[in-house]
Amino acid sequence: MDDGRADEVDVLLVMLDDGLPAPAYAHAGDAGADLVTAVDVELPPLGRVTVPTGVAIALPDGYAAFVHPRSGLADRHGLTIVNAPGTVDAGYRGEIRVTLLNTDATTPVRLSRGDRVAQLVVQPVSRARFVRAERLPGSHRGDGGFGSTGGWGAADGPAGAADPAVGV
Repeated sequence: MDDGRADEVDVLLVMLDDGLPAPAYAHAGDAGADLVTAVDVELPPLGRVTVPTGVAIALPDGYAAFVHPRSGLADRHGLTIVNAPGTVDAGYRGEIRVTLLNTDATTPVRLSRGDRVAQLVVQPVSRARFVRAERLPGSHRGDGGFGSTGGWGAADGPAGAADPAVGV
């Protein structure tokens, strides 16, 4: 394209609530379009709730949409999405709903109808063909998982310590 944008894809949109804004990108170049809550809601400390967005979409085959948390809400209020990212398959035609979680142990989070609560990222996806094998080829990582490459020093425990209860 000569306008500098990545490829665009047409996504059919039905607004189930005409009083709400359609998903929109806040800035040029943003990956996620904002989704809003269709209802007023209060999440108690450590509480969760599923909110409607007033939006239904039809994605073309070969695409999926992923519902991501908003970083500002996570940073300022401890608000995240339980199953982040939530997946919207190309064949789904129902309302997009978002299951929010207040991770703050002491302060409730109040949201008003029309508040931005998530971002919708539309991406092309491949469909895998799973092929049975007797064993897998070797790799530099092998079967290491669940923190096998390191991380927080204090949380890792003594060097070389492994928790046999943690699987791959």
